[in-house]
Amino acid sequence: MQKRICVALILFAAGSAWAQIADPNASTAITVEDRMLVPAPVSGDNYSVALASEEQSNYLHYGITVGAAYSDNVLGGTAGHAVSDMSYSAWPTIGLDETTSRLHWGLTYAPGFTVYQRTSERNEADQNALLSFQYRLSPHVTFNARDTFQKSSSVFNQPDLASSAGVSGGTQVPNFSVIAPIANRLSNIGNLGITYQFGANDMIGAGGGFTNLHYSDTSQVSGLSDDSSQTATAFYSHRIAKRHYVGAAYQYQRLLSYPEGLENNTQTNSALLFYTVYPATRFSLSVFGGPQYSETTEPELTTSLTGESFCKWTPAAGASLSWEGRRNSAVFSYAHVISGGSGLIGAVRLDQASLSFRSQITRFLTGSIAGFYANNNMLSPSLQFDNGHTFSGTVALQRTLTEHITGQIGYSRLHQTYNLPIFATTPDTNREFISITYDFARPLGR
Repeated sequence: MQKRICVALILFAAGSAWAQIADPNASTAITVEDRMLVPAPVSGDNYSVALASEEQSNYLHYGITVGAAYSDNVLGGTAGHAVSDMSYSAWPTIGLDETTSRLHWGLTYAPGFTVYQRTSERNEADQNALLSFQYRLSPHVTFNARDTFQKSSSVFNQPDLASSAGVSGGTQVPNFSVIAPIANRLSNIGNLGITYQFGANDMIGAGGGFTNLHYSDTSQVSGLSDDSSQTATAFYSHRIAKRHYVGAAYQYQRLLSYPEGLENNTQTNSALLFYTVYPATRFSLSVFGGPQYSETTEPELTTSLTGESFCKWTPAAGASLSWEGRRNSAVFSYAHVISGGSGLIGAVRLDQASLSFRSQITRFLTGSIAGFYANNNMLSPSLQFDNGHTFSGTVALQRTLTEHITGQIGYSRLHQTYNLPIFATTPDTNREFISITYDFARPLGR
């Protein structure tokens, strides 16, 4: 029944959109100046952490990043004690960005190769890919899609770690906060949506998304398991003034985890109100809140888990801020929602705060700070022993050496407290890294 409701909402929005395309005179034409923005709580996109001076469009760029890193905990609790090691990586990178009057799409692909000096059994061929697509079907209708894919032995194995952490102001927060130090993992996040501005100050929209987390070798992640989620959203947004938006959203989630080959299933339905204000062109502030209803069916793992279902009403709320200047940018978000367990046995009540800050200190020197805190409380009362929290932070300095070459040094710290074998003896990881990037950008069409 819940799935049919979600599908009906999406089809209703899509049908209205196609009706608008078929009949361009259905309503008064909306000019570029009248075109509404999609507020962060329902946009499905992460905030940009780029400085205004770094923004580019219609270009092809390619290059390679090589780096070395030292970690004092590469195996987690699998060794019973902390094991330190050096790793060496290379990431060839290619990226495209094209913008026309109706289309904006971008692609970044960075395969990688990481080898470890002592723990060579964890050597890995990495994959990092991002695809985004936005197409204006008519003056009133816009379709967008986004997919992020990563295959790696470590979440740290990324070409630009300090800028890679996405900060979302959305009401549905993908949860990847439980981090195995080194374990072969595959993660995928995708979403798509369509919006229809049917009046000068009114918009509706619908969309869906998914997340997948898979560990290929469970012996590397004792106590964790695969999980996945599917989501659907329908919303209405009204512009009450030039810079002020209010709206309401209905959201459905199906959150799955697969402990010991079984399945833990949680479904949620949410009715949320949101408000977004744009005090300046590159500055936004959003808040959202409302009730969230969940129904969980547990597998029979132990004598205390009998496979029964239970339901709960809980509040959902959040806030986010984005500011983008020519020499400084800052993004912050906080969310209190029901989310997937990030490898834990079942769904969780998640409190997550994320921060990203970048500053162009001098013409050739840029500094960045990124971090997040997540507190995972198991939704099931019988699984409270798996409650825990994660803190991760990265600071980095990037120096422009020549027109095409930049160097970067940085430090990352990861602290986790969970009652799981992989974290019990070694909850902390400290990592220092250095990299050199060669990047060449060429405008498209020239």
